[in-house]
Amino acid sequence: MVLRSLRPLLILAAATLALPAAAQQQSQGYKFLEAVRKADGNTVISMLDQPGQRVVNARDVTTGEGAVHIVVKRGDSTYLRYLLQRGADPNLRDGNGDTPMLLAVQYGQPELVNVLATMRANANLGNNAGETPLIRAVQRRDLALVRAVLAAGGNPDQTDNVAGLSARDYAKRDARATAILKLLNDTPQAKPRAVSGPVLR
Repeated sequence: MVLRSLRPLLILAAATLALPAAAQQQSQGYKFLEAVRKADGNTVISMLDQPGQRVVNARDVTTGEGAVHIVVKRGDSTYLRYLLQRGADPNLRDGNGDTPMLLAVQYGQPELVNVLATMRANANLGNNAGETPLIRAVQRRDLALVRAVLAAGGNPDQTDNVAGLSARDYAKRDARATAILKLLNDTPQAKPRAVSGPVLR
């Protein structure tokens, strides 16, 4: 009788042990992202202090959002610095292809653009539509953000995938962006990268 009542528990335990490592990691990733969302610093630190942890770049299975996206959206520079120092990817993309720098621009956070730039975030990574942080900053008509992204290495001549327009093009089309256009025009055009490798004749 006792053995029969223990049987379901033994089956459950065996099934849990048989879960692939990815599924177990996903549940750890979910817990980590929830702790970041709740700003539960003790849990975040505890999870990141575990030997062999890999949750710092865990992504939400529905949105693709990682911890860096969460803290950028809430404008938390201290938390962002901490995550980046613990190995978070400054170029992690969410389900829309948005990087932390794109979100920092979207949420009007030039300080976070600077934090990301110091950790080697790529200012020219576009989202799924090819929209770069600089294009988004120009569309917001935010001179401080444009300056921050340019300082981070933003290319004013990189085009998006939808309209085939660059940040410089968008500024030219917007009569209310004269100061931004002047700043962009004072920025030299990006030179095409030389292709390395053998020359075919």
